Amino acid sequence: MDEIVYYDRYRRETCIEEVYGDKFLRWTYGTALGKSALHTLVKRPLFSHWYGWRMDRPVSKDKIAPFIKEFGLDAGEFLREPSEFDNFNQFFFRKLKPEARPIDPDPSSVVFPADGRHLCVPDLSRCEGLFVKGEMFDLAKLLDDDQLAETYASGSLLLSRLCPVDYHRFHFPAAGHAGRTRLINGPLYSVNPIALWQNIQILATNKRCITVLETEAFGDVLLLEIGATCVGGICQTFNEGAMVGKGDEKGYFRFGGSSTILIFEPGRIQFDEDLIQNSQQQRELYARVGDHMGTLV
Repeated sequence: MDEIVYYDRYRRETCIEEVYGDKFLRWTYGTALGKSALHTLVKRPLFSHWYGWRMDRPVSKDKIAPFIKEFGLDAGEFLREPSEFDNFNQFFFRKLKPEARPIDPDPSSVVFPADGRHLCVPDLSRCEGLFVKGEMFDLAKLLDDDQLAETYASGSLLLSRLCPVDYHRFHFPAAGHAGRTRLINGPLYSVNPIALWQNIQILATNKRCITVLETEAFGDVLLLEIGATCVGGICQTFNEGAMVGKGDEKGYFRFGGSSTILIFEPGRIQFDEDLIQNSQQQRELYARVGDHMGTLV
């Protein structure tokens, strides 16, 4: 299988992703025995719940310091000291100091909802594929609502993929009124490109949550959180029905890689040029939560 290449907005260069659990992923999705295990065990919620339970145990605290060192995380950004976490999961969904992720102040901007690697589709009706040219998931299946899919059929989409090494809280991309969250149950396949290169429909069938954010400038924005293998839970921390500010926390993922999706009404947003250019090459752009992602059309 190919290496995972992305473009780093800050370093302004292409990078090769260091995949946490790389050998297990490639065995699971690249061998006959692994694929058998995937369909009989790994994709099932029980497997992820078991792994999440392991990350809640006090002994998992011993994994924190080696993880920080191996992946070069900046502990100075953490709101708590690494030694203050009781287990690995607490560290995994850690909060950061506010100054570590400033929110773009431009009133006409939308910001990235999470740290991660991002792909955009300016017009879903003209999409040429996400990770593989010509390969796109089914919108009606993703939203579990034919009428909603028709409304957003020519809308704009942002996919944000969070790796295990990333900050795992997700935020609102714009200010507005946040509605109730609808849960759609499904399996828990990996959302790593190693899996998505083989089956992009994973994004439309995995367990997911949908929230409608009503905004003045951007219309109704659909906010989705996608579960994945070893994700112990999608946890919402916002108050349903409340007004929220741009960059406010919406929730967090417990242990595991995961993704968020934003879908905008047609003709509402102009994505940033570096995001568009890399997406046209099926190459993700690394950027952090709160940074400028696009502007009002």
